Amino acid sequence: MKFIFHIANILLIVFYLFPASITGCLLYNDCKIQPQLTPDFIVSSNHVYVFTIISLLGFVTYAKDKAFKIIIAYFFFIAVFLELAHIIIPERSFEAKDLGGNIFGVVISLVIFLTFKLRKKNGFI
Repeated sequence: MKFIFHIANILLIVFYLFPASITGCLLYNDCKIQPQLTPDFIVSSNHVYVFTIISLLGFVTYAKDKAFKIIIAYFFFIAVFLELAHIIIPERSFEAKDLGGNIFGVVISLVIFLTFKLRKKNGFI
């Protein structure tokens, strides 16, 4: 499971730091198009989805590890760091709604994970 998490984490970083849209290149043969899964509301929905999935994968992977608190801090750090990196990456730009989506995705997955953990502890699952 750790191997899958680490590969997913590397892919997240590569896709995030690439100075164009890798998914746009692959799907539309146009690296300037960023595919949009659902419309944005207050925050970027694509960023919410990605960070919910990657952080939930990390939380499940490190659930019984002493590094669990570190992985929580890591996800909040990487959510902020990767978006701030867009300030210096050509063809990318910092957007507050993307940063909000990153952080909201981490919070959603943490709430989901802790809810299931609590329910399991209390015998509901």
